[in-house]
Amino acid sequence: MSVATISPKELHDSIKSGRRVQLIDVRTPAEFQEIHAATAVNFPLESFQPGTVLAQHSSSEPLYVICRSGSRARQACEKLQAAGCQNVVNVEGGTLAWDQAGLPVARGRRTISLERQVRICAGFMALTGGVLGMVVHPGFAGLAAFVGAGLMFAGITDTCGMALILARMPWNQVSTKPAAQSGSCSTQGPGSCCG
Repeated sequence: MSVATISPKELHDSIKSGRRVQLIDVRTPAEFQEIHAATAVNFPLESFQPGTVLAQHSSSEPLYVICRSGSRARQACEKLQAAGCQNVVNVEGGTLAWDQAGLPVARGRRTISLERQVRICAGFMALTGGVLGMVVHPGFAGLAAFVGAGLMFAGITDTCGMALILARMPWNQVSTKPAAQSGSCSTQGPGSCCG
């Protein structure tokens, strides 16, 4: 399926012109809490239900999807298209491009991105397998081979099983939902999602 795209600046210009825009962010709650486009609402990809999103969406308007750099948003767009919503648009370059363009963001507590967590975990497993293979038993080298095969699979399919598992870990969850997640933001004070 082909997914339409839009640049962060074009989307922001639409928002500034007063056009009603629904922007969903499909990163983990912890990533979303760290930084997100000021108008985004969080629907994490690891628990993404197209029906839930579509129930809150006006079908006459495009549904814009953003993530860190574009890959997870494309996957969410494809899920939405498969559920019958053809008017979905992936924000090119994701939140990284949005922030680099100097567009409005909400910032919170810093976290380690899911992509970095995968690299750390895969590196640790490969190193452990290699060292144990040299010191304890050559069979442990299979762990490093398993990680290498997983990384190859992730690169070919653009789907990472380790990322799906890590996204569900407690450190990637937040204990309370930011106001932006509820769909309305009545708090305009310091520290609010709209402040």
